[in-house]
Amino acid sequence: MNELISPKYQMKLAADVEKAVWDEFGSYKNVRNYIEKWYEHDEQNYNWENFRVVIRDDKNIDLNATIHSMPGEILLKVAIDLGVDTPDFIPSIPTFKNEIKSEYKTAYDTFTKAYKQIESDPSTAIGLANSALESIIKEILKDKRLKSKIKGNETLYQLSSAILKEFNFSSTEHPKEIKTIGNSLLTANQAIEKLRSEKTNFHGKTNEDFLIEDALYAHFIVNSVATVGLFLNKFYKTKYPKSEPEIEEDDILPF
Repeated sequence: MNELISPKYQMKLAADVEKAVWDEFGSYKNVRNYIEKWYEHDEQNYNWENFRVVIRDDKNIDLNATIHSMPGEILLKVAIDLGVDTPDFIPSIPTFKNEIKSEYKTAYDTFTKAYKQIESDPSTAIGLANSALESIIKEILKDKRLKSKIKGNETLYQLSSAILKEFNFSSTEHPKEIKTIGNSLLTANQAIEKLRSEKTNFHGKTNEDFLIEDALYAHFIVNSVATVGLFLNKFYKTKYPKSEPEIEEDDILPF
């Protein structure tokens, strides 16, 4: 993954991570303790180390130099662990988080957990991302202006079918390209659901079952969920805008 992250982007990310570390831990002692949890060293292998923990003359950690000694892959993991947005590497996620933070609290909390586990537990990250998307669609379908009624135990595929029907993506009035987009969204969500059910540890697995353990797949799936979620929420808010509250005459100022 390191080769996927440009030096220019790493410079910006390093600055954001450095600030986040100080904001989170506040003291040299705690900062060093946190950074050393990422540090690996092997004396038997020519004193190999995954990055350098740089110590200043006053015995305190030089956080800036230490962070810049990290490979891009480790730097990205630290950023994700601290909740630092990575818009140039995972472009949809910061926008998605901002969009759902106030209106979809459960989905936001679930998605944030998914995002933070992309590197450490890709399988769980995919499962949580699936759950977050389910939560968003359920919230949208609760709108009384929509005809579909849900019981609460629907799968992501069933929820996706319902919301696409509500959004009328299969209408004969639409060009075939719009119908294709609708079908593609349904297929994508079905694939995400199948990955969660069959290729993650959300359901019981045996030693012979394939389990997603590569973080690159988790990055792809979580970013896909963010993209689909953004589109569905934007479409919903455009087609079904919230009505402005009526102003009572008593609330009108007399001037």
